[in-house]
Amino acid sequence: MTIKEIQEEIIDEFSMFDDWMERYEYIIDLGKSLPIIDDKFKLDENLIKGCQSKVWLYSELEKNTIKYSADSDAILTKGIVALLLRVFSGQKPADILEADTKFIDQIGLKEHLSPTRANGLVSMIKQIKMYAIAQQTKIAN
Repeated sequence: MTIKEIQEEIIDEFSMFDDWMERYEYIIDLGKSLPIIDDKFKLDENLIKGCQSKVWLYSELEKNTIKYSADSDAILTKGIVALLLRVFSGQKPADILEADTKFIDQIGLKEHLSPTRANGLVSMIKQIKMYAIAQQTKIAN
């Protein structure tokens, strides 16, 4: 699936919930289904700066696509990063760099997070894109 198709799927899923408590529960459930990151990647260099909680994000190139893995010490944050990985993991670096993240506004996520969590969300997206730049460079060389 393309990034846009995955985002549309997420927008549809979130539209099924009547209130934000149900949406938070869904995000938390997504976090529970996030594959566990290998402990060897839980390094300071993989910590996302700007997050209130600890979030580790790692990327590796696999057949010209980026496979991301992540973890967080906070259950809601883990769900948010699971949502982002669902969109971006397994995609080509160029597609990740060209993608917008309007789906976040369309599902109302940013406006329903505390300011520090919203900043963390922005930091996660920035790091995902930074990894895409780094991996795209590897492909070009």
